[in-house]
Amino acid sequence: MSENVVHLHKPTDPPTNDTAPTVLTVVPDAPPAPPVPLWVRSGRAVKSAVTHETTKTTVRAVARHSLYTLNGGRIVARRTWDGRTGARYERMIRAAEAAGNLEAAEEWEERLQRFRAARHHRRMDLLHSPVEAAKGVAVGAGMSIGVLVALGIVMAINNGDVKDVITPLSATIDFIALLMRIVQVVWGPALTIGPFLALLALWGVGRHQHAAPQWALPANIRSGEGEPITPSIVVKALRDLGIAPLKNAIKEMGDAGASMLSPITIAGCGVEVDVTLPSGVSTNEVQSKRRKLAENLTRHEHEVFITIPPAARTVRLWIADSGALDEPIGPSPLVTDETMTANYKTGKAPWGQDLRGDSAELSVYQRHLLITGRSNQGKTASLRALALWLALDRSVQFWLGDLKGVGDWAMFDGIADVLIQGPTDEHVIQVTEMVEAAVAEMNRRTEARLVDPNAVFPPLIVLVDEAQVAFMCPAVDDEKRPYGGSKATSRYFMAVRKIHNQGRAVDVLMWQGTQDPTDQNLPKLVREGAHTRASLVLGTESQSRMALGDKAVDDGAAPHLLRQGLDKGTLVVASDGIVMAKGQSSITVRTHFIDDEPAAEIAERAKALRDGATTLRAVDRGEERDPLADVAAVIGDTARLRTDEVLKRLHALDTAVYREWNNGRLKRLLEEHGEEPKKSHGVMVVRRDDVARALANRDADGSASAAE
Repeated sequence: MSENVVHLHKPTDPPTNDTAPTVLTVVPDAPPAPPVPLWVRSGRAVKSAVTHETTKTTVRAVARHSLYTLNGGRIVARRTWDGRTGARYERMIRAAEAAGNLEAAEEWEERLQRFRAARHHRRMDLLHSPVEAAKGVAVGAGMSIGVLVALGIVMAINNGDVKDVITPLSATIDFIALLMRIVQVVWGPALTIGPFLALLALWGVGRHQHAAPQWALPANIRSGEGEPITPSIVVKALRDLGIAPLKNAIKEMGDAGASMLSPITIAGCGVEVDVTLPSGVSTNEVQSKRRKLAENLTRHEHEVFITIPPAARTVRLWIADSGALDEPIGPSPLVTDETMTANYKTGKAPWGQDLRGDSAELSVYQRHLLITGRSNQGKTASLRALALWLALDRSVQFWLGDLKGVGDWAMFDGIADVLIQGPTDEHVIQVTEMVEAAVAEMNRRTEARLVDPNAVFPPLIVLVDEAQVAFMCPAVDDEKRPYGGSKATSRYFMAVRKIHNQGRAVDVLMWQGTQDPTDQNLPKLVREGAHTRASLVLGTESQSRMALGDKAVDDGAAPHLLRQGLDKGTLVVASDGIVMAKGQSSITVRTHFIDDEPAAEIAERAKALRDGATTLRAVDRGEERDPLADVAAVIGDTARLRTDEVLKRLHALDTAVYREWNNGRLKRLLEEHGEEPKKSHGVMVVRRDDVARALANRDADGSASAAE
């Protein structure tokens, strides 16, 4: 029995057989876009025309020249009013009173009285001047006619013609008539052109004074960068700082706001001026707005320095010439003067230049030293420059620990009695033991001084670069005493503190260089134990206070406002060992940079002055070295390293073995193993993969030889 199946739904799948008919779907064209309304097109056209650069330039030019004329008239009117009245003297009196200078106010009041008396005398003379003028005119006319007639008589006698008596008089009358005709001809055009000439004169005055809003001025004047510093510019910059009492006081002074200023003097690559602030304005209010003040003076922030001189309510502004601080200073005298020597007690190290362009020299006599700052800003270079100078004094001994260990201090091999180079915990332990040995030497000297008060000892400089590595070291000794840290159990911390406490009395001095000071990597007691504290660029004001102390920062020291990467070698120094302006607690120094090769030459000069020092090394280098493995070790994980950097690291690894190595010797080493240095961006480099391949090939060859 068959069953009929009834489908309740129509099939939705398309037919699968090849004979199914092809269905073409016609997609109608999209309807055309509606036309843009006329008012929209008109608005767009108007907007385009209004915002076009040509329109802006035209509007700016029209506004500028119109305002030149208008404000030029105001300037001329004010000058005329000042010349005819005592307004100028009254402004000066108000300015002096606002500045609290009563003596100057009394002097200006006396001048005002003299001006008024002289003006009264001139006005009284005007009452008698018409009569006197009439008498003068009558006498002058009579004398002139008499002279002309006498001249005519002489001419008549000479010519024998009586008519010549009136000839000079007639000629004079004709000349006067000619002048009157000329005036009649010129008078009309003069009345027409005269107002235009007057407007042109007013425009010239306004243009010379740039008497227009900032937005209307030409682009080169709007930027104002590099504009010479004048009293009016300084006063305007102070007025626009946003300090209400200062702004109101300057308004009351009128144009005499410059009375707040001392004479502007040239100071190195800039100018210097003292500003006496009005009552109610504190110096720290101005200091806190350094960036805005610099911008008002058309300078960058790093080109304006604000310090506090001894005078009350006074700030001292040093304003650099635009771009001057980006220019390098000259080479160090240590490089240019091969005859230079040093004297620990009486000499001063030629460290660099201050902002005035004067030589900045530092005395290191019985002064502990601390230099801090961010990485790669010139800390080691500035510290090394002092050590190189002092090395030229043959009596000075050096115990040196370099916890960076890349060869920055390698040239002191043969100068330093102890030289430790390396960043590991083992190197920190050796440096700690070196500082503790210095404490023992200090105690020995102290005991000897008790026996003989006249005992003299050679200066001993205990120098630790990258000291933060020591403070942060986690290693502990057999008695569980930590080497790092800032507690009383910390061996490095306590050794440094002992030298700070009594080392200077017997000429045992602690010099340290460290990065980014914090309470963890530079404890408070250590940083405050240094007599000379210097800082390169830092990140925050709190770090500046750690580096230099509250007093220096409160007085304007601001290493945190130096520019990362751009102000390399620029130090803010707080020390009594450097000459600075009276009442200042810090000075900014741009230090001389001494590169590795000149530093090595200076070190050779120092060695020639000495009898020769056998430098002790904490690490035994007696074992035979594997140069290829050492090259791989100094490259580490770096993909490529410049050949000069490889050589520097090899020297630091073992100066005795690699002292004489150069680019040629390094190249021969690699060529012996089938590789060689290659260029990258025009610089010779050694690639990590090439060295690894050379090591692998050498090991493979060694294995094959052993198998044979």
